[in-house]
Amino acid sequence: MNFVIAVSNQKGGVGKTTTAVNLAAALAQLKKSILLLDLDPQGNSTAHVSSRLPEQPLTTWDWFQGNETLSAITQSFSPRFDIVCSNTDLTAVELQLLNEKNRTIRLREMLNDSLEHDYTIIDCPPSLNILTINALMAATHVLIPLQCEYLSLEGISSLMETITAIQGSGNPSLKVEGLVRTMYDKRNRLTKEVSNQLHEHFENLLYETVIPRNVRIAEAPSHGLTILEYAPLSRGALAHIALGQELLTRQSRSIT
Repeated sequence: MNFVIAVSNQKGGVGKTTTAVNLAAALAQLKKSILLLDLDPQGNSTAHVSSRLPEQPLTTWDWFQGNETLSAITQSFSPRFDIVCSNTDLTAVELQLLNEKNRTIRLREMLNDSLEHDYTIIDCPPSLNILTINALMAATHVLIPLQCEYLSLEGISSLMETITAIQGSGNPSLKVEGLVRTMYDKRNRLTKEVSNQLHEHFENLLYETVIPRNVRIAEAPSHGLTILEYAPLSRGALAHIALGQELLTRQSRSIT
């Protein structure tokens, strides 16, 4: 079975791309075949793994235009870890989709015949636009990264409302995979307070694994590498491996 996980948060700066890229790398190390789909016109996931990509790879824009198949635009980053790249050209697709009849399910239709990986991880734009809606309509699960600050709590409520709307308008099987606390600093009082509130309101959805605030995680993108390649023994790398293991455990329980 192929799982399509949209990594989404309508609030920027929460570690969304970092989570998508490094979770993909972790799952690949855990022997799962992964396709990372960069659906953000900013192309941050693409930049994150740029050290092993062609200088001008084919992108999601080529795919949406019907110029190329998914397999033709898929690049290999490492064993079991493939990526579909993005760049600012994808902004034009946003405008194009607004005029299409099936504008909210275009991505789902395109993915239907191409689900060869164990997991497809979609790095969504940090806003509720037509690309994000396409990702949620195509996804089986949503993973929500967030920082432990009070504004994040408001953002989660808004995103949950969006997910409920998506479930009622064409993707009833969409599930919230969970909430992942990122840039976590256990010494910070606010972090503890917000974390306690998350436990209170989202206990079953809140992942036990936290991604620490870690300088190695911040450095890795500048080298075009995931944290697992850049600093495999760092706290950040070990945390993402733990995140991948927890995701697999949770999904195994939900199937059985």
